[in-house]
Parts: sequence; structure tokens; C-alpha cells
Amino acid sequence: MDERRRGQRYRSLRSGKIVFNFKRSVIDCLIRNVSETGVCLQVNGTAGIPNTFDLLIDGEEGAKPCRIVWRTDSRIGIEFRDQINANPRRPAALVQDAAAESQHAGSGPFRGEMIALRAALDVVPIGIVLLDGDMRARFINRAFRKMWRLPDAMAESNPPFTALMYHGRDTRAYAIPSGDLDAYVAARVAHIKSGDPRPLDLRLTSGEVIRMQATELPNGGRLLSYTYVTDIVSHADELERLRAALDNSKQGVVLLDPMLNVEFMNRAVRELWGVPDEMVERKAPFIELVTDACRTGAFKVPAEDIAKFVASRIAIARAGEPTPTDIPHRDGRIIRVQCSALPNGGRMFTYAEVTDLIDRADQFEELAAIDGLTGVYNRRQFNALAQAEWGRFQRYHRSLSVLLIDIDRFKDVNDRHGHDAGDRAIAHVAQLCRQAKRSTDILARVGGDEFILLLPETNIVQARLVAERLHETVLQTPLRDEDRRESIPLTVSIGIAEAKLSMPNHEAAIKLADEALYRAKAKGRDCIAVADAASTAVHHAAE
Repeated sequence: MDERRRGQRYRSLRSGKIVFNFKRSVIDCLIRNVSETGVCLQVNGTAGIPNTFDLLIDGEEGAKPCRIVWRTDSRIGIEFRDQINANPRRPAALVQDAAAESQHAGSGPFRGEMIALRAALDVVPIGIVLLDGDMRARFINRAFRKMWRLPDAMAESNPPFTALMYHGRDTRAYAIPSGDLDAYVAARVAHIKSGDPRPLDLRLTSGEVIRMQATELPNGGRLLSYTYVTDIVSHADELERLRAALDNSKQGVVLLDPMLNVEFMNRAVRELWGVPDEMVERKAPFIELVTDACRTGAFKVPAEDIAKFVASRIAIARAGEPTPTDIPHRDGRIIRVQCSALPNGGRMFTYAEVTDLIDRADQFEELAAIDGLTGVYNRRQFNALAQAEWGRFQRYHRSLSVLLIDIDRFKDVNDRHGHDAGDRAIAHVAQLCRQAKRSTDILARVGGDEFILLLPETNIVQARLVAERLHETVLQTPLRDEDRRESIPLTVSIGIAEAKLSMPNHEAAIKLADEALYRAKAKGRDCIAVADAASTAVHHAAE
């Protein structure tokens, strides 16, 4: 490639991608001023970009390993790492060397280089201070002077670094108590002298935050950079407050990145799952956490169902399915889990204990289905169960019969022994009916002193045998009145009917049994009446 074509190539504006975090993080950028050793990149924001990364340039094969030399809010200067050994002189070293040479050459190329470098550093928005080995300022750019309201006369007098620090006291720039200033200055000086490259965030009384970073120079001097990071620190502070709030929440919270790796897990979830600290710190994949929680028994999932359970949780995470799921914990608690899709493509899972809610719901459901006096089903629940049984009857053509049971002369019991005795009589008959039925039979109280018993897999002949046994049991088991030390004899009348496929619904069979019961009571009560679709016969218990 000739020099003319190469110059056109490197002057053109091109697109590229910054790649880091094991290729899991990608940031788009515009490429400016490409050379053989480095490049200037334009980005939406430099926050979060590490000091080393790989650069993909559109139209070129392979990634270039890079290292950041300088950065502003929207641009970064990088050096290709494969050129570092070939040209080890870093920009910071160049600044120091140029300054040293300028002291020995009043004119010539070194002075010209220093003047050009000073002019460039004076227009960048980053504050720059160049210290010599004695910690005196050899160069202070305009941005730093503006940040700290430093007069030009002082900046150009090569002041000691401590003088710059105490100037902050005079201008009341530092957001620290005045009594702590000496300790604050001493700590800052020690930090810079140690050559520690870690950045420090300086909070000002104005509310602004400036990030200072020191670079050690070969002759023992330091290059200090100062950048406004107020927005970044504010966001970090807000995030830290949010993390602290979530950590104190009783509801568990897990945040996943778009690759379903755990970005954050609060204390409640860590305790719920028994997650080790190392797994939290390395931001393990969500699938690993769920699998580990199953294997350690945090989730009450049988060993043979673990793979299926884990797959279902991952499917929910990928789809962002918001429907809540109730999962039993090993200690008996019920944990309600819900997934929410986040704008950045990540997921948020919440974990809340709902044991009491589930228990209360079960209690309410039971109260809605059970008669309070007798403990058997009420009419509403009977109709729901009978409807389901009717569907099986029509599908499989198996026998189905129904008994209607009525306590004889119940009003006399109330009148002679009181309403409390009447209630006990109802509960007494209900208990005898419960003892007489099978587990598959459906018993309900459908009136004041009236019960219904649905008998699946039972024809009319078998139903009559059931009715006769029940009738005899009630007759032979009077109600004991402990207050009066006497027994209250009870009898029942029973109507029986068998369902027919020609009937429209289960209510038709009940109506037929009700008609049979009416006939039994008309015959003097204390008897059983059997009905079918063709004829109705009344059978007294004595027959």
C-alpha cells in the first residue's frame, strides 16, 4: 500500500467496537486519527470502559489489544499493546521528559515540543498537574486552575503540592471539617508519594465530585489528572443506597444481566438459598444458582425432578414470564417467585414468603365449601363436585345413584328439647352419614335437617342397601341429651334415585330422589322410597 492510500485510510472516520469482559460486553465507537501505534475513539460515555480491552475495526480482520492512555467524557486515546514494547515511552513520560529537556535547552526542538504539549494540555477539559521529584508543580493547566479557582500567578510560581491543597482550604473547596484539613492533606500527599495509581474521588462543598488519579514518572515526579465525575458518583451513590435498601428488604431480590448472570442478590435470597459468598462475588450464572439450591435442598424438589425444575426456571427467565409461581421450601415455607423483564434486557426475580397467605386461602376455601355446623360439604360445594361426577358418569356410563335424607319430626325435637338439641341432632345424623359413606361418596347438608349423599359406581339396588344400613344405624343410635340425662330417639326418611343417561343433568336425578322422599314422608316417615325413571315404589323399613 503506497503512502497516499495509507494516509487516506487513516484519516477517514470509521466504526468499531470495544470488546471486554471475556467478549460479553461490547460498546460501539467511532474511530478517529488512526495511526500505526494508536487511535482516538469517540464514545457516548467513557464510564465503565476498562483500561485494557480489544478493539474491532470495521473492515479489518482480528481484534487489536489496546490500553487507554488518556480519556475525557466522550473520547479516549489508546495505544495498541503490541506496540508498547517497541515504543515504551508513555505520554506521561513524554511530558516529564519534555519538561526536563526544556530546562537545559532554551530553544530548539525540545522547547518547541514542550510549547506544543503545554498548549494541547491547556485546552483539554481534564485538570492536569505535573509534579517534580520534590512534589513541586512544574505545570498546571487551565482546567485545573478553573476547578480550584487557582490564580495564574500562583499556578506559574511552581508551588509545592501542599500549597495547592491548602489553597483549597482558603477557597473552602473541600467538603470536610476545617479541623480535619491537616490530616486530609497529609493523607493525600502520602497517597501521591506512594505512587498508588488508584483514583480518589474528591467531594467539594459545591456538591461536585472530582476524580484524581496519579501516575508515577520515571524521575520520581507525578502526573496528576482531575476529572469531573459528579454524575457518575451520584449514580453510584444512588445505586449503593438502592443496594443497601434491597439488602435490608425481607423480600428476596435477584437481578440478572441479559446473559442471565447474577448481577445482584440481596441478603434475603442469600439466606433463603444458602448461597456461598464466593458464588455471589463471581456473579455466577442463574442456572448454577438454581441447580445448587435444588441440590442443597433449599427448594423442596425430588432428586429425579431437579433437571425438569431447573429447565422450567430458566425458561421463565428467558421469556420474562411474569406469572407468579409458588415453590415449597425445605423448612415448610411457601415462596412466591415472580419474574420481571428489565429495559436493558436483564431480569429481576422477587421471592416473597406467602405461607400465611396460602394457609388462609386454604382456610377460606374450606370455609366456603364446608357446612359450619356439621363439617360436611355445603350445597354450593356439592353442586360443584356433583357436576364433575356427572361428567364422568356421562363419559364412562358407570352407575350413579343419589340419596336424599331427612330427619323425621325435627320440629318436635326443637320444640321439646330446645334449639341447641336440634343443632346437636343435625350434627349427630351428619356424623352417622359420614361413617356410612365410602371415601368416593359425596355427602352434603342441603337444608336445615336434610342431607344428600351421591354414590358413584352404585346402581339402584346397591344404593338401597346403603340406605337401609343408614336408616337402621340412625334408629339404633339415639342422640344423648346429657343435660336431661336422657336419649332422644331419631329416625330418618330416605329417597333414592339412579341417574339415567337420558337425564339432562345431575339435578334431574336429585329431583327424582326428592319426589321419592316426599312419598316416603307421605307414607308416615321413618321409611325408604326408591324411584326410577319408569316407576316409583315405596318401601317401609319394616318390610
